[in-house]
Amino acid sequence: MRKVGITETVLRDSHQSLAATRMTTEEMLPILEVMDKIGYHSLEAWGGATFDSCLRFLNEDPWDRLRKIRDKVKNTKLQMLFRGQNILGYRHYADDVVEYFVQKSIANGIDIIRIFDALNDPRNLETAINATKKEKGHVQAAFSYTTSPVHTNEFFADFSKTLEDMGADSICIKDMAGLLKPYDAYDLVKAIKEKVKLPVQLHTHYTSGLASMTLLKAIEAGIDVVDTAISPMAMGTSQPPTESMVAALAGTEYDTGLDLKMLDKVSVYFNKIRNELVAKGVLDLDIFKVDVNALLYQVPGGMLSNLISQLKQSGNSDKLLEVLEEVPRVRKDAGYPPLVTPSSQIVGTQAVLNVTLGERYKMVTKEFKGIVRGEYGKTPVPISEEFIQKIIPGETPIKGRPADAIMPELDTLRAKISEYIIQDEDVLSYALFDQVAIKFFEKRRAAMYKLDADNADFKNKIHSV
Repeated sequence: MRKVGITETVLRDSHQSLAATRMTTEEMLPILEVMDKIGYHSLEAWGGATFDSCLRFLNEDPWDRLRKIRDKVKNTKLQMLFRGQNILGYRHYADDVVEYFVQKSIANGIDIIRIFDALNDPRNLETAINATKKEKGHVQAAFSYTTSPVHTNEFFADFSKTLEDMGADSICIKDMAGLLKPYDAYDLVKAIKEKVKLPVQLHTHYTSGLASMTLLKAIEAGIDVVDTAISPMAMGTSQPPTESMVAALAGTEYDTGLDLKMLDKVSVYFNKIRNELVAKGVLDLDIFKVDVNALLYQVPGGMLSNLISQLKQSGNSDKLLEVLEEVPRVRKDAGYPPLVTPSSQIVGTQAVLNVTLGERYKMVTKEFKGIVRGEYGKTPVPISEEFIQKIIPGETPIKGRPADAIMPELDTLRAKISEYIIQDEDVLSYALFDQVAIKFFEKRRAAMYKLDADNADFKNKIHSV
């Protein structure tokens, strides 16, 4: 019997995909001890957009969230998503920042770091992989799955071998847009398994309605672990339902060993949380609809919502179809980058400008120029010289590893926020989201002053009795 492992995503990607990452730590904590007894391969609980959302929208310290989760989860491995040289932000950071972030992530409770790069440029993964190995963490090196003239099964199998040679402990197929079809998944897993000796995990999204079938065919091909979400927070732009996958595999050679009755307790709890997120207006039930257009335009769910928002704000909602048709053209011009953060936002925004301004590349964002310039790394297909000169005339693109041009940053960053620091990790929060972090630090300091004042008033009252 070959037991298939389950990574539960409800604490991270599930609510990131469905509810703009608005689930609070307090909403998670009451159910964690139950989840810890279930026997998951891991709980994906941190990273991705959770860090930004904690600081920007929830007035929470993301490091405190991780520590609180770790305090409740004693037996199950905690997993995070890490964007290589981008860490959890939207630009490349100096190596010293990447290394320190990895160190503090593991020190605060992370066991498995899933490391990927938006362009699948291995140079952007080197520092994070080496740092994770140094800290004795599990390196799950991932590739961003996409389709294009160059993104074949052989391409991804060869890339997986590269990741193995770089020190990966396992490989993840990261299908962020739900593009991977069932029989393609079977062939892809077989191709990877022929090239590498490592465990392979599959992460996909239900956006196009294929995900459960895709997981099943991947399991038949030899996948070791799959990502799922507990049913109230599954499907739509999230992952396939955990309970359905456990039931489908029960009694077969792939039996997960998980108990559906135990999972039902988790389901009942998150059904209540889902209702609360709907009531808050951060989760729209329309998001659970299947959208087969994802297969046509290769647009991930989060990218689609961003496009709709941009068009609505500019009064161009009627141009959505034109923008969706423009996205593949912009992607081709830019060297076929996979559409995942941050490349999805960059390509999407440029497509919106091309359509709404009535002329392609009349206005070009600095981020799109950055892709053409090589600031984000090497694109899967070389960008034509003619296009480079159109977008950045007279400039010479970066040829080496982008981070080599970034000087060490940690000491400078610490000096800038010395008045706010109350824990070592604060410098990392500031490094990733400077102004957002400052606002959070100021709110935190005001809350601490109020607490001190309240305590002083209480002490005075006691002494006066």
